[in-house]
Amino acid sequence: MKKRFSLITVAALVVVSIFAGMEINKLISADNIYEQIKKFGDVLSAADKSYVDDVDTGKLTDAAIVGMLNTLDPHSVYIPPKQFERVMEEFKGKFEGVGISFRVLNDTITVVEPVAGGPSARMGVLSNDRIVKINDTSSIKWTDQQVMHTLRGPKGTRVKISIVRPSVKEILEFVIIRDEIALTSVDAALMITKDIGYIRVNQFKETTHTEMEKALQTLKTEGMSKLILDLRDNGGGYLEEAVRMADQFLDGGSVDKPHRIVYTKSRKPEFEESYSAKTGDAYEKLPLIVLINNASASASEIVAGALQDWDRGLIVGETSFGKGLVQRQWPLRDGSAIRLTVARYYTPSGRLIQRSYQGKDKDEYQLEAFQRDEQEGDNLEHTLDVKVKPHFQHDGQQGDSLEQKQDAKPDTTIPIFKTGDGRKVLGGGGITPDYVVKSEKVTGLVQTVWRRNLFYDFCKNYMEGPGFALRARYDKNYEEYKLKYTISNELMADFRKFIETKEVKVDEKEYSKDLDFLKARLKAQIAQMIFGLEGYIGVMVSVDNQIQKAMTLFPEAEKVAKLK
Repeated sequence: MKKRFSLITVAALVVVSIFAGMEINKLISADNIYEQIKKFGDVLSAADKSYVDDVDTGKLTDAAIVGMLNTLDPHSVYIPPKQFERVMEEFKGKFEGVGISFRVLNDTITVVEPVAGGPSARMGVLSNDRIVKINDTSSIKWTDQQVMHTLRGPKGTRVKISIVRPSVKEILEFVIIRDEIALTSVDAALMITKDIGYIRVNQFKETTHTEMEKALQTLKTEGMSKLILDLRDNGGGYLEEAVRMADQFLDGGSVDKPHRIVYTKSRKPEFEESYSAKTGDAYEKLPLIVLINNASASASEIVAGALQDWDRGLIVGETSFGKGLVQRQWPLRDGSAIRLTVARYYTPSGRLIQRSYQGKDKDEYQLEAFQRDEQEGDNLEHTLDVKVKPHFQHDGQQGDSLEQKQDAKPDTTIPIFKTGDGRKVLGGGGITPDYVVKSEKVTGLVQTVWRRNLFYDFCKNYMEGPGFALRARYDKNYEEYKLKYTISNELMADFRKFIETKEVKVDEKEYSKDLDFLKARLKAQIAQMIFGLEGYIGVMVSVDNQIQKAMTLFPEAEKVAKLK
């Protein structure tokens, strides 16, 4: 595996110099960058001295940076100081605090879920607990920012919280010692049948490879002989972590045909990298299906593209977002940062999957990824992709003819590539699945209830009353809950009355059509309140049509990977 080049490059120095006030004319010569900096300084100085009102030069500078980066591409961005702090916490996969997710409901802090294994969970804080005081000061009407600022803090420090708990008369007080809280990238790792394991990954963070190894080992001990890897809605992250994930399932190939995972091309040679798989992981022969959708981007597409190009498993779902650009991040002196596109990445067959962004604003560019009109079905030879005439093979030579339907309109701008075993795949516009399965469209009724968070609100009220005993009844026995607990007709009637009191108009046809989904969603929400996010996901598997279809496709996945 090729190591990342040092960021101490001329390009890095140029970027940092612009904002850090370094004498850039001593670093480079024979260009006009210094003159452009002077020009910007002149404008900023004139605005500061002569504008009709007082100006905030910091805001003007930020706006200038944003405008500058907007002229480059949709993924080169400026990150303000406060946001950058949160971004770094997210990608490092940890922060220091008490370990709860919360919402401010009716001016009161409500615990949505204590982080599993965190200090609040260890002390006995439960979902639906109301935090009414923090350090003996009323926390009623606090903002989200106030809550986070007060509950977060250095590891080892103490914070006192006072809690009102449904069905408990007295106020409960906890003195919690703050600790390091893991922000996990693996949302769930569970067995969905006696032999099919399921892992959902939300992002590629510093800890993703470690989490994946642990999840795979756990599932293997539970009988996993097949795996569904869910990368839907995974927007990416660290390229190196994507490489490590792909490498877990790919062998190293041969001397004359090594299994390259991804490579990058750049205007600057120091930003060009190439990564190849190595042989020796325990899961290189594991039957594999990868789920993707329109929101799977960047690092997710690297994994899906590498596995697809080497015919290692089956890619199922909807065409991915289409982000083939690589960014590097430069912290700036005031705690902000810029994220600048430095290279394009390519899948093993040579595909660049970046969608076109020229002439589009950011909103248009983002939205079009979710407006594709895809045809469902078997797409192993990618005849359901955009219908194109043959253009180029991955070696740059003219390709063979591609069978087209009579109504197909040729598009000679999209190149054709071949996988390791000769299957045709297309470049441009994301990773198209080997089997297209659209996510099931729910009715307007479900969309309204979901958007207004009424599933959560109803279950919160239920768990404070009649459902409070469920926590004691099932406690840590999730399998029993999943198998035995059902949403009764009486509870559904209560739910319908509840949403009607919230001025939701119930259409009878929509209600009947989505009744099974509504029941599953309520059961899943209750499961999350008792068992956490993994409990929620485990219940929703039963009504997830993409997962259900994927479970039937393992014979095809084994055939493609030549495991039979």
